[in-house]
Amino acid sequence: MNENRLKHLYVEELKDIYSAENQMVKALPTLAKAATSPGLRVGFEEHLTQTKEHVARLERIFEALGESPKGKKCKGMEGLVAEGSEMIEEDLVPAELDAGLISAAQRVEHYEIAAYGCVCAYAKLLQEDHASSLLRKTLEEEKKTNEKLTELSDKINVEANESNSGTKHPDSTASKAKAHQA
Repeated sequence: MNENRLKHLYVEELKDIYSAENQMVKALPTLAKAATSPGLRVGFEEHLTQTKEHVARLERIFEALGESPKGKKCKGMEGLVAEGSEMIEEDLVPAELDAGLISAAQRVEHYEIAAYGCVCAYAKLLQEDHASSLLRKTLEEEKKTNEKLTELSDKINVEANESNSGTKHPDSTASKAKAHQA
């Protein structure tokens, strides 16, 4: 019997994502602890809860496929987690650290968005309707997390810029007052 190669790829990619999500379950508490912004800390804590649900969804998909989720290590996520850990070890001012943590977290989200987008397409082609629904839900949650990180970065990046340069952002009150006097 000829094995469906797309299904093989689909299962292998799911294993990779399963490994990635489990690595994030381990990494997110460290990111939350390192964050100095209360909003960022809460965001990491909330995403940890969500990530645990992502793992549970993947386990349900593997069960339905009659496959084991084990056996693959996601090297891409391993590298992204290592980069985030390096950021924590650097001697950065709080706002700069938070800006770096957001940057590292967004790279993770973009990686996950790409991965989930691919397996969603495979599931649809393979007519794995229940899996497709679960994967699409996770994909949308990853996109929303990325949007939340972008919103947080709008404020935190300005704070990092002000703390590093010793000058206020051009949109600061003092700059606006000078502009009105001119």
